[in-house]
Amino acid sequence: MSYPFKTNYIDLTGSGSIAYIDEGKGPHTLLFIHGLANYALVWKKNIDALKEKFRCIAIDLPGNGLSGKEEHPYGMKFYANSVFAFIKALDLKNLTVVGHSMGGQVALTMMLRHPHCAQSLVLCAPAGFEEFSALDKTLYANALHLFSYFSSDEQALRQAIENSFYRQPAQGESLIRELSSIMKTYKMNAYRKMVDASIKSMLDDTVLNDLHKISQPSLVIFGRHDALIPNKLIHHTTTERLATDAVKKMPHATLELLSDCGHFIHWEKADEVNRLIVKFVEGL
Repeated sequence: MSYPFKTNYIDLTGSGSIAYIDEGKGPHTLLFIHGLANYALVWKKNIDALKEKFRCIAIDLPGNGLSGKEEHPYGMKFYANSVFAFIKALDLKNLTVVGHSMGGQVALTMMLRHPHCAQSLVLCAPAGFEEFSALDKTLYANALHLFSYFSSDEQALRQAIENSFYRQPAQGESLIRELSSIMKTYKMNAYRKMVDASIKSMLDDTVLNDLHKISQPSLVIFGRHDALIPNKLIHHTTTERLATDAVKKMPHATLELLSDCGHFIHWEKADEVNRLIVKFVEGL
């Protein structure tokens, strides 16, 4: 498959071939990081609108999308170091990093490891705001293994995408088709290894207790009907309470909660998310 935008490639030592979209011009650059087992095109509705004001770059994380499928030590620190190397390679300035779900946790991990690599953060339904005990991790792993036993990777992908929306849009089916076609480019079992390693790292390498170290202005956006965060199997709380408690730990963060919206906020409420990003970046 190919992207409707021009696809660029760069080779990064230790991360392989990285595919990315680079659209628009402006004094400020937005770098978009997708979530678990996703791809750059989940930001299409945002890039289409925001490229009129900003340079918009969307990366396929190593091993995802159209990036190379080499074997890597997948996890938050690996992804964070890869994105940091990408920023340095392209010499990106006046930068706001925009991350969704796992991509939000990757962005936070990168900012904690490399505090001066970006001017600000936009976190769309970010992972990393929950803590998981050893028992929690065991319960989660057992649930994943049970689900994996009874379903294919394609079925798991379909369910994850469908659960990401409060109201399933017509375009959701195209997301599933495209991600399924990407899945088929992996060598046998490589896709599952990448997903499993990424999930394990999301559970092990949370950033909740280090949020007070994030000094950059940050905009955090959640859908009130997020079915994925918090993890309903383990944490009996609401998205609003979880997000509010986490954002309080960040010295310069603002929380926005969108009604009638699930986990895929940047797709389901694209116009509202774009408006919030413009207001935030132009106010820096």
